[in-house]
Parts: sequence; C-alpha cells; structure tokens
Amino acid sequence: MTIKEIQEEIISEFSAYDDWMDKYNYLIEMGRDVPQIDVQYKTNNHLITGCQSRVWLHADLKENKVFFTADSDAVITKGIVNLLIRVYSGHTPEEILEADIDFLDQIGLKEHLSPTRSNGLLSMVKQMKLYAQVFKLKMNN
Repeated sequence: MTIKEIQEEIISEFSAYDDWMDKYNYLIEMGRDVPQIDVQYKTNNHLITGCQSRVWLHADLKENKVFFTADSDAVITKGIVNLLIRVYSGHTPEEILEADIDFLDQIGLKEHLSPTRSNGLLSMVKQMKLYAQVFKLKMNN
C-alpha cells in the first residue's frame, strides 16, 4: 500500500465516527497496537522534544525501507504516534520525505488537539522525517 492509500484508509475509518469522543476512543485503541520500542531505546536520546507527554521513537532501515517503533506514557499520544507509524513505516526514506500530512487536517485531528498536543504531533512528524533524511543520506553514500 502506498502512503496515500494508507492515509485514505485512515480518513475513511475516522469518518465512520460522528462524535470526537468516539474518535479519541479509536485513537486510544490504536495506541494499544503501537509497535513497541525495544527497552534499550527508551532513553533520553530517543525522546521527542516538543511533546507534552514523553514519547520515544526509534527507526531502523531494512531493505531500504524505514520501520518505526515507539512508546509513550500517555494513551492518546500512543494512538497518535501509532497513526503516524501506520502511515510511514515500511516505506522508503524518499516516500516518507515526499509525503504530506494533509490527512491529519481531513480527519480533524489537529483542530481537536490542545496546542501542546498539536505541537507534539508536529514534532513527531518532524522526527520521523528527520530519520528518513538521515537514512536517505546513508543510502546515497
């Protein structure tokens, strides 16, 4: 599946809920399925700065594709990071770098988050794209 197809699938899933409390519950459910970061990476070096909650993110490059794992101490944040992992994980660095995040507006996520959570969301996206940039540079050397 392409990143765009995954985003369309997520938009469709969120459109099934009319109420934002249901959408929050869906995010919390998604957090239960987050690909768990190995305990060795739950360090300050893997903490995402700019998040209200503590969020650890790690990336590996396997067969020219980036795979993310994460964890957070907040259930909604876990769901948000898993949403992003679902979109970006298993794709090439180039695909990740070229992908837009318009789907977040389409599902209404950014407008329903507190300003600090919204900043955290953007910090997660920035960190994932930074990993992709580093892997792209390594692949080209």
